Amino acid sequence: MPTAQSTVDIEGLSADRALALFDAQLGSRHLDLAARELGKRGEGFYSIGSSGHEGNAAVAAALRVTDPALLHYRSGGFYLARAAQKPGSSPLRDVLLGITAAAAEPISGGRHKVFGHRALSVIPQTSTIASHLPRAVGLAFGIERARKLGLPTEWPSDAIVICSFGDASANHSTATGALNTATHCAYQKLPLPVLFVCEDNGIGISVRTPKDWIAAAYGNRPGLRYFDADGANLPEALRVAETAADWVRTRRAPAFLRLRTVRLMGHAGSDVESAYRSQAEITADLSRDPVLRAAILLAENGILTPAQLLARYEAKRAEVAALAAEAVAEPKLTSAAEVLAPLAIGDFPATPTVSVDTPAAEPRTLAQSINHALAQLLTEDPATLVFGEDVAAKGGVYGVTRGLRKSFGAARVFDTLLDEQTILGTALGTALCGFLPIPEIQYLAYLHNAADQLRGEAATLRFFADNQYRNPMVVRIAGLAYQKGFGGHFHNDNALAALRDIPGLVIAVPAHPAEAAPLLHACAAAARRHGAVCVYLEPIALYHTRDLHSPGDNAWLDPLPAAPIGLGRARTHGDGTELTIITFGNGVPMSLRVARRLGLPCRVVDLRWLAPLPVADLLREAEATGRVLIADETRRTGGVSEAVVTALTDHGFRGPIRRVTSADSFIPLGPAAQHVLLAEAHIAKAALELLA
Repeated sequence: MPTAQSTVDIEGLSADRALALFDAQLGSRHLDLAARELGKRGEGFYSIGSSGHEGNAAVAAALRVTDPALLHYRSGGFYLARAAQKPGSSPLRDVLLGITAAAAEPISGGRHKVFGHRALSVIPQTSTIASHLPRAVGLAFGIERARKLGLPTEWPSDAIVICSFGDASANHSTATGALNTATHCAYQKLPLPVLFVCEDNGIGISVRTPKDWIAAAYGNRPGLRYFDADGANLPEALRVAETAADWVRTRRAPAFLRLRTVRLMGHAGSDVESAYRSQAEITADLSRDPVLRAAILLAENGILTPAQLLARYEAKRAEVAALAAEAVAEPKLTSAAEVLAPLAIGDFPATPTVSVDTPAAEPRTLAQSINHALAQLLTEDPATLVFGEDVAAKGGVYGVTRGLRKSFGAARVFDTLLDEQTILGTALGTALCGFLPIPEIQYLAYLHNAADQLRGEAATLRFFADNQYRNPMVVRIAGLAYQKGFGGHFHNDNALAALRDIPGLVIAVPAHPAEAAPLLHACAAAARRHGAVCVYLEPIALYHTRDLHSPGDNAWLDPLPAAPIGLGRARTHGDGTELTIITFGNGVPMSLRVARRLGLPCRVVDLRWLAPLPVADLLREAEATGRVLIADETRRTGGVSEAVVTALTDHGFRGPIRRVTSADSFIPLGPAAQHVLLAEAHIAKAALELLA
């Protein structure tokens, strides 16, 4: 029988539901207090809290546990309220294990303090600058695209994506780009069920957000339904959040919810708020404390007496304190191997993900071989997607994807906005839906507009999720230099340092047409089987190359792909005994030409993989001759040759090593490029000096 208390209704909010939300708010507040106390004792390592934002518990209550959530770092109330909907959850313990970096923490395994849990559909995010918004858009797109293609996904077909962030982050280009993409989809009537929740506390660390700026910027945005609620008013916050969630769920369209909040206790434990806010401002915010406002609401409606409220508050404090003591005693990660475990890809047989190829009717160029390999993947894996700028109707700037849309349809091969963050965000989101996305970045120089989507989002997910969530993908990038009659820095870019130092990122560079398909298949296998994020870097200047030594020799064509290629395995051309030339990309045909022209007693090693480097193969081939020349078309500083030299010396090679590289320069337009790029003359001179 319901009690008199449980039948109380507060503006549509039942007493039982109000108490549940209040408990989530209390738990979140005491987690913040415990985090700061643990930090003072050196037993806790994270103190960015949710105090003042606990109204986001109402947003969680308006959603389903099966709605994927990508959360702001002030989402303690949301996390606890969602966990309350899942029997057997232990959210207070979860968060405390994260704060104390305990190995038993359920999502990252002690690697970071993030809000995440597989059973709760909370996908862990760094979320510092709204960098997760492009992924949220991609995930919403992926849910709908999977439904259109009839492919299974772990999310229900009517799920909506929830994505929360702060008012300061709303100004970041990543956020504005993602929101633009969402409205662009809405304008075209493409379904995109995502609810953006901006938790507006009016300040970003110490920088104020102008009053009502969020409403002015997003309140009348075409294609984006806008909602506004007071996060300190539980009935209002729940009512508006339910309306917003229902709107997104039924219309499959994006919406924006501004949740007005306050920030209590400063940005983090180390933040001295009085340095940039007056005492009057800080005190004024206390009157909008959502925990206090919820307590007053419960008292005024006769649900709890003041004494009961205080008792409940202290009971929650004691519960959190006891759990904190347990969390402190939990083991931490104890070795580099344990820390790195989620990033491991491991060994796997060099078998393709598609059937063995047959000879082509005509020998293929590199571009044709890549096109053929993409067609194979699209044919035999219905979850493969190919997309990017100009890849569909045009078939790519260089024709590499020509004909694929006609063969496989616009649902699987499609053009995107001219925005690299959107391209990679689409890959990040669709990967979570079970797709194998193969996005194209049109030029290597353009990648840097969105490098954080690889560095901070794609590559970190397995790490932060302890491999429970993955975003497998193969990112095709047209790059490197030596284009004839076209170029300049933005179309000839040889800078790879920003990619090579990303932990866990796989980088393949096909040079010869025979290896284009096996390398692409190996990347697809690493992505599918191990959740790897792969970069497939295509040398533009070799796309349509046919000849090697003389005009018309057709020696850089091949009708049949090479055998399957294992991850991190090089290829050796020749068996000379006096010199080993190590190279990749454009350096391979350059080195082969030099070797033949000079009659060098050498072998040319094509790295094929820049990460992981084929160290065992390098050592074997280096020891076979005792002399090594590295022909590196990237820059001298931060280029690939630095890693090769280090790998050889670290593993005991003691023979002479020389390297020739491109200059530390941007690549200029026209003939001037010849002055700063690696040339065959440089390779020849260094080789002869080593052999002298």
